[in-house]
Amino acid sequence: MASISRKNFLSLISEEVIDKEPLIKDYPFKDPSNKDLPRHLQKTSSGIGAYSGPWGETQIIHLLRRTLFGFSKDDLTFFKGKNLTECVQLLLDVSSVQPAPPVNNYGNNANQNDPAVPYGETWVNAAINPNLEGARINSFKSWWLGLMVNQERNIREKMTLFWHHHFATEALVVQDSRFIYKHNALLRSMCLGNFKDFVKQITLDPAMLVYLNGNQNTKTAPDENYARELQELFTIGKGLAIHYTESDVKEAARVLTGWRTNRTGIGSFFDSTKHDTGNKTFSSFYNNYVITGKSGSNAGNIELDDLLQMIFNHTEVSKHIVRKIYRFFVYYVIDENVEKNVIEPLALLFRNNNYNIKIVMETLLKSEHFYDVLNNGCMIKNPIDHLVGLSRQTKLVFPNSSNPQTQYAHWQYAMQYAAILSMHIGDPPAVAGWPPYYQNPQYYELWINSDSLPKRNLACDSLLYTGYTRFGFKLMIDVLSFAQNLTNPANPNDLLNEIIKLIYPSDLSSETKTFIKNSILLSGQTGDYIWTDSWNAYVANPDNVMTKDAVKVRLQALLKYLMGQAEYQLH
Repeated sequence: MASISRKNFLSLISEEVIDKEPLIKDYPFKDPSNKDLPRHLQKTSSGIGAYSGPWGETQIIHLLRRTLFGFSKDDLTFFKGKNLTECVQLLLDVSSVQPAPPVNNYGNNANQNDPAVPYGETWVNAAINPNLEGARINSFKSWWLGLMVNQERNIREKMTLFWHHHFATEALVVQDSRFIYKHNALLRSMCLGNFKDFVKQITLDPAMLVYLNGNQNTKTAPDENYARELQELFTIGKGLAIHYTESDVKEAARVLTGWRTNRTGIGSFFDSTKHDTGNKTFSSFYNNYVITGKSGSNAGNIELDDLLQMIFNHTEVSKHIVRKIYRFFVYYVIDENVEKNVIEPLALLFRNNNYNIKIVMETLLKSEHFYDVLNNGCMIKNPIDHLVGLSRQTKLVFPNSSNPQTQYAHWQYAMQYAAILSMHIGDPPAVAGWPPYYQNPQYYELWINSDSLPKRNLACDSLLYTGYTRFGFKLMIDVLSFAQNLTNPANPNDLLNEIIKLIYPSDLSSETKTFIKNSILLSGQTGDYIWTDSWNAYVANPDNVMTKDAVKVRLQALLKYLMGQAEYQLH
């Protein structure tokens, strides 16, 4: 099964039925509890062996689309000329240095004065202020969007969003901006690290303790919330024919009793007086494992290590995590061939390397399966890919850091627009993350419906024509600067080809490109010189309003048309 066809995509949009039924109906997707796909719908039989096919722009572009939030011409130029191994190594070279934290961007407003944090300084270590938590949380979310826009040429921002989906927390529930920032810092610092260590740190993370009631879990009133999600969502997964039991959830909750959050120290601690010191006996799913109850100040750590060791001894952990990585970075259909040729060998690699995330990502990104032509352009962009990708493709200029209020306001605009399109960073809809990465059978198709598609197009149109103005700064695509950065903007064919390469996952037919060129760049006339003369006239006299508008209007119309097509929703 190849990617969604443009014909089907447009047909469904025009009939406004995307939100009523899946694009592909009447068959189950491959999950542990489901039957295999019919043979005629199975996608590809390629595996995780090293890719040895052609290596050029097409493959580099596919790699960049899946590992970055959009890419610019400069990004492509940087990676061109490097081989597959070099490209993947660069993308996985994630610095251990954390980015500068979010700052007080709200204190320039007399109604939001922060007595503890000067304007322009960070609030992440300050005392909690209930009156300013909303402003600080917005500061965090805007800052995070800014990191995506200004991402380095590596996978960290994409991996951070993936782990935010996997270890989901909601700021509206946590209600402590410092905890929320600390949780995000943990996601990005561990994004390619050891998954076993990652799970332990998440378990003791103050934001997660608040979000899933771990800080209320006590021997006299065990709370099962985190114990359930630890197994169902974070490690083992669900849908297995033989599964852990309700008793396993209860026993795990007993293991986790006693952990508390520290608002003053912005962390967590163990209270041995709240801990259940009895033995915990698990079901046959875990080979009837018994965790011997401990007492004392280190009991919580000892029993948590025993619990995680028991869970990670189960092979389903590695399979569950690899499937989630696959659906986020490759495609949502996991049929019999993908399970056998990709999921199982990657899961084995994961286990054999003590759950090292980087090795899994490196193997996947260098595999023949990843570069299989059927895996190109088969994903519908999520709203962050759409909006941040749009910003990076067109080199949209945001305000600089000289005025945090102005800078954060424009990051916030993009962040809130993504929320309108159903991807609110910091506040996913539930502990399971975003449904398009797990909701069978629609998956990514949930991103597009008769409500969201016009809003996606409106985002592009507004940035092309009117922009967004706040605090005296207009956020708007400079189509002239965009075109000037291309290789040969005076030639309409080269111009169109390069833009298509940057914003579409696959090329258009020569007939389609000729139609677009003639209708827009040549204003319905024939002869490439019509555009070339107009462009050269503008370059020769860029301050002349008539020559400037002659090319600006056509460039705006060109980008509007291309961004309004089905292909622009795919990557």
